[in-house]
Amino acid sequence: MTDTKTLDLICLGRAAVDLYGEQIGSRLEDMSGFAKYLGGSSGNIAYGTARMGLKSAMLTRVGDEHMGRFVREELARAGVDTGHVITDPERLTGLVLLGIKDRDTFPLIFYRHDCADMALEADDVDPAFIASSRALLITGTHFSTERTHQASKTAIEYAKAAGTQVILDIDYRPVLWGLTGLGDGETRFISDEGVSRHLQTILPDLDLVVGTEEEVHIAGGSTDTIAALKTIRELTDATIVLKLGAQGCTVLDGAIPDSEADFEVHTGVKVEVLNVLGAGDAFMSGFLRGWLNGESHERSCAYANACGALVVSRHGCAPAIPSAEELDDYLARAASIPRPDLDARLNHLHRVTTQRSATEWQDLCILAFDHRKQLFDMAREAGAAPQRIKTLKRLLVQATERGAERLGASQVGVLIDDTYGQDALNDVTGRGWWIGRPVELPSSRPIELEGGRDIGSRLKSWPREHIVKCLVFFHPQDGVELRRAQERQVLELYRACCASGHELLLEIIPPRDMASDDDTYLHTMQRIYNLGVQPDWWKLPPQTPAAWRRITELLAERAPHCRGVVMLGLDAPAEELKQGFMDSAGVEVCKGFAVGRTIFGEPSRKWLRGDYDDEQLIQAVLANYLELVETWQARQRA
Repeated sequence: MTDTKTLDLICLGRAAVDLYGEQIGSRLEDMSGFAKYLGGSSGNIAYGTARMGLKSAMLTRVGDEHMGRFVREELARAGVDTGHVITDPERLTGLVLLGIKDRDTFPLIFYRHDCADMALEADDVDPAFIASSRALLITGTHFSTERTHQASKTAIEYAKAAGTQVILDIDYRPVLWGLTGLGDGETRFISDEGVSRHLQTILPDLDLVVGTEEEVHIAGGSTDTIAALKTIRELTDATIVLKLGAQGCTVLDGAIPDSEADFEVHTGVKVEVLNVLGAGDAFMSGFLRGWLNGESHERSCAYANACGALVVSRHGCAPAIPSAEELDDYLARAASIPRPDLDARLNHLHRVTTQRSATEWQDLCILAFDHRKQLFDMAREAGAAPQRIKTLKRLLVQATERGAERLGASQVGVLIDDTYGQDALNDVTGRGWWIGRPVELPSSRPIELEGGRDIGSRLKSWPREHIVKCLVFFHPQDGVELRRAQERQVLELYRACCASGHELLLEIIPPRDMASDDDTYLHTMQRIYNLGVQPDWWKLPPQTPAAWRRITELLAERAPHCRGVVMLGLDAPAEELKQGFMDSAGVEVCKGFAVGRTIFGEPSRKWLRGDYDDEQLIQAVLANYLELVETWQARQRA
């Protein structure tokens, strides 16, 4: 990029919401549950190229409603510039319902009548914005109506004037050109002379054209692939990328050969197909990673074919597209991975490089009040009804809110249970706070989960931003049967989190009746990693400086994508905690503290006894919280 070309790519076109049926093998009529993803070809490509490391931007419209905000936020979360995603106050964001019946049948219905992205008009296109990008990509659907055709042509004119390359993803959907019944979104090809002539008016302005054989047929006006390609070549000098499905693809820069046998085919690896929907958008994302960076056609096609292979093995379109790191790892090992969906290393890389929150958590000041047994005992000692604990937890949220206003560069977090704290959880969800939520049955050893062992079903009702926290009383010298029971439950929990997309925090505390030292924590963490469990977070008691060095080395070796460690309190006196904070000075993997009773314990007892009113409780908790925050921030300055 240059001083004037600050973007790699602008994608103009569809940006919508995909509602994907979760029951594989079912008719769309019989689907009972759907997963919500970003959708729309242009939106998927903007999202995918951002994952590839390109600086991409989106030019479209979305509705002034929840789905429009979802589209905007999902694009931004992937790193897409959304400054030109326009909010349309009069139209709704487009929706698509999709299903996976079998390897050849993928029913889908477009709900796009007068939707927001099809209202894009010429006045929405800013010439300076187009000029700021090295390339402009438009998908075929946005030439299908007069309004979007004019918007697209205007964008092309600005691009040609600014030296911005123009790319067409033919993206032919007959239903979106009015050639099928509204319910027939699955049909991929219907020959139509009018559509062919219309698309051919665009071809002279292009630098790159990408399409399947069927899409080349519609653009070239012939169901003979060579004839269609030659017609396209008569109208444009653009590079043509012809997608050949499982065979791979070919790139045509000059004259079109007389036979497909003369194509130089860039083959990909063979994978077991789950879902072809979205594979083309992933293909384009991978190809543009190479093409826009000046890499060879061979390398660009390797990226493209591998992206397509990964997506056809997964559920969803945009969320299935790999990150650049994941893609490179796959390409290095692809011949030995017939089932990418079953490869543990690849799935871990996809999880940690694409599925987690994009927030970089640093300097976390977490008020932990996920206590259940301890607060129940407090209430009983004070003669208070256990139901009052629910009110107490909402008041602790208010104390945290006030603390958040004073944190400065630090970030606020909470640990809250759903036994007494569901209302408190509802209060904080959606604010951008770090939120942890426990699953363990208090004091259980071997570890048991609240609500039984079917944790996967329980996590389906949790907001994705909630981090699964599990406390395990674990010691490397535990007996074999006890250790196996603990490890089996931890492994099941980790697999459930991988399936649901939730981050996992493991809190490790040795049993009180067993001696522990620095090795206890290190060996426990090593054992967890040996199981194949990769927690996103660890929660540990204060460590010695020597222990922190060893933990840092372990994470660098075994889990470079680990979010880090938060320090717990164990109801320790404030002065003892402060020393623990200072011992972690300069330790980058220690991301903050998660302390509870040291902060809220005594004020809560007084409130439960009736010695404090609500405001006195809040003020006392706030003062204790801010005192620890100040110590933590002093540790950062040490």
